[in-house]
Amino acid sequence: MKKILLIEDDADLFALLKYNLEKEGYVFAGSQTGKGAVELCRRERPDLIILDIMLPDSDGLEICKSIRSHPELAALPVIFLTARATETDRIVGLELGANDYIVKPFFVRELIARIKTQFRGQTSAVRTLKAGGLELDRTACRVLLNGAELTLTATEFRLLEFLMTRPGVVFSREQLLNAVWGHDRAVTDRTVDVYILRLRQKVEPDAANPTYVRSVRGFGYSFNEGGGAVAPSGEQNAAATM
Repeated sequence: MKKILLIEDDADLFALLKYNLEKEGYVFAGSQTGKGAVELCRRERPDLIILDIMLPDSDGLEICKSIRSHPELAALPVIFLTARATETDRIVGLELGANDYIVKPFFVRELIARIKTQFRGQTSAVRTLKAGGLELDRTACRVLLNGAELTLTATEFRLLEFLMTRPGVVFSREQLLNAVWGHDRAVTDRTVDVYILRLRQKVEPDAANPTYVRSVRGFGYSFNEGGGAVAPSGEQNAAATM
């Protein structure tokens, strides 16, 4: 079931779209303010974002730019819903990364049709991620190791999920901070090391010799989907010296 996130300050329009989208079978999430929009998108993990441009406290164009620059959100479809109707406005909106641009007033059925167009041809996100004896259920927010359920914090879960969906890719601390903690954060690069250590203590058969969450000396961290293969010499304990 697809989730749609709406950012729209008009209370009546917000309620109208919520009613119609839920009636259409979509899961709905949203906000009537642009403040914290990127963090909201990261937390809700929608399949599509409907975004007003003229928000009382934010600029929808800037929000779209932030979404497109965020590694966790960049691929999400964005539909602008706005009263700005000039050709220039449309061009700017599309050039900033919007997938569609709808001018108010509009027909709700047209919006729903355009939403369906965005979803057409999309493949469903994999619900369960598996690597060796490690299994992450994205819907139930559960992690199993060799059949036994692990107790992870929300941040540990997001960190593991982000790495497992991109096996073999090496991420710097800064990239992981932006992806997992978001841009609006008050944490340092060393926070990543602390959470990687905690994660290893829970998911690794031997935290001192990690086989899932690898350290790549001088670069960052990567997930080994083999989960059981021995990490190359010199990588296993690189976090202590990075």
